[in-house]
Amino acid sequence: MSAHDHVASAHGVVRAPDAIHFGRGARASLAAAVAELGGRALVVVDPFLATTDSFAESLAALEGAGVTVRVHADVVPELPVDDVVAAAEAARGWRPDVVVAYGGGSALDLGKLVALLLSQPGPLSDYYGENRVRGPVLPIVAVPTTAGTGSEATPVAVVSDPERELKVGVSDAALVPRVAIVDPDLTTGVPARVTAYSGIDAIVHCAESFTAVRREPVWAERLPIFVGRNRMSALFALDGLWAMGGALPRAVADGADREAREQMAWGSLLGGLAFGSGGTHLSHALQYPIGAMTHTPHGLGTGLMLPYVLQACRAETSPQLAEMAVALDVASGSEADDAQAAIDRLAEICHAIGLPASLADLGVTRAQLPRIAQLAAGVTRLAALASREATPDLLERILDAAYDGDRSRLV
Repeated sequence: MSAHDHVASAHGVVRAPDAIHFGRGARASLAAAVAELGGRALVVVDPFLATTDSFAESLAALEGAGVTVRVHADVVPELPVDDVVAAAEAARGWRPDVVVAYGGGSALDLGKLVALLLSQPGPLSDYYGENRVRGPVLPIVAVPTTAGTGSEATPVAVVSDPERELKVGVSDAALVPRVAIVDPDLTTGVPARVTAYSGIDAIVHCAESFTAVRREPVWAERLPIFVGRNRMSALFALDGLWAMGGALPRAVADGADREAREQMAWGSLLGGLAFGSGGTHLSHALQYPIGAMTHTPHGLGTGLMLPYVLQACRAETSPQLAEMAVALDVASGSEADDAQAAIDRLAEICHAIGLPASLADLGVTRAQLPRIAQLAAGVTRLAALASREATPDLLERILDAAYDGDRSRLV
């Protein structure tokens, strides 16, 4: 952070697991971590992971530690709300006392929300929004197998509700897992496309939390989940950008590059810690309607939109962008030049990993842009964190530029 920002942003907020185990081989700590929390573990796992040798080893270790295990492997992408309710109902009579969430973002979010519904009365819609969970949830142990959402360290879980046009989130400190076990070796089998989409979303988490508006907290009141840019979120965000800026293209190009995988797992974890208090803003707010309309992956949409959002907010976030240029290794020493260099470098990364260059390439029509802008402006918990007022007019300008793949009209 700049010297000025260190003074102006003297406050800091962090929400994190009680314990984080990071490193190659860290998955070997799972059994002991779970056994400390309970003797009956519901293990929520992606179906294709449920058949792997590494997962079988983890199950054997749990049973060897005296933990009785029940496996739920019915996890689908984008997490429909009905699947969450069904998973909780199926497990309710078994009465687990700890939930292990093992897999990608959907598996981790499903584990969080099942832990919630097994502890609190439904329906799940009662908890949409922020700070609406009324008490503790079952302890959660999170084991991510992709580098992307950072959900292993965040207070957020996202679901798709057919009664709404957008994805919806449950955001509450109660959802932060008790233990996060991040083993980069679990990500080595992830396909290139999934690596790209999840990885760019982790970069977006760092970039948006670092460019979010700074707010003075009202300490006497219950803090919002997303408090805006602060000293703690900034530390995580910059280190995450440093780790992932060079590693993501390498991980996509060569999935067996263990060093790149390790850097991505580290950066994704830091991104979760960063946005778990700092929040995200317009790339995420815009992706919600874009993803719903095009049925495309979350990270694809946030990554596509990021250069356009940062371009539109460049004047207001120039000092932060210049610091991001240092983390991305493109700084020259001039704040104005470095701010633009950071945006350009992020756009280069998006291109290098194969993201579409425009919303038109994604299948969006120009006629849909006003509705997307209207819906995104309504995601106030995110839109309000932008450094500029997120008016429908501004959002339409961003969308129009992204539709044609032309950032120059936002300069």
